[in-house]
Amino acid sequence: MACIFCKIINGEIPAQVVYEDDSTMAFLDINPHSFGHTLVMPKKHFVNFEDTPGDVLAATMMTVKKVGRSLKDNLGVSGYNVYENNDPVAGQIIPHLHFHVIPRHENDGLEFWPQLKYGVGEAEAILSKIKIN
Repeated sequence: MACIFCKIINGEIPAQVVYEDDSTMAFLDINPHSFGHTLVMPKKHFVNFEDTPGDVLAATMMTVKKVGRSLKDNLGVSGYNVYENNDPVAGQIIPHLHFHVIPRHENDGLEFWPQLKYGVGEAEAILSKIKIN
């Protein structure tokens, strides 16, 4: 089965395109958290963050920045969230790297995830496993 985002990028499925350049595309999410919720992705198919070369990530993030600025300038929002769900366990439904740029309004009901606290010695144990030297 072909990737739905690749079909949109190739013009096989219509989308409300916010921005497009040679290497990236941004279009409105069909199920937005708030009006203006935009998906930004590389045109070339990469499954997740680690799969994507650095130059492609850089170009994609520049498009995220342009979309964020447009949301602030044209929708009157004072902020936005940028989300990337990396792999199915993290909520990635479509296996094509994409970033959600979600306009935020005061008291809009979109909540952050629960926050935990480390117990004694737990932060140090985790750090020893993931620290990059």
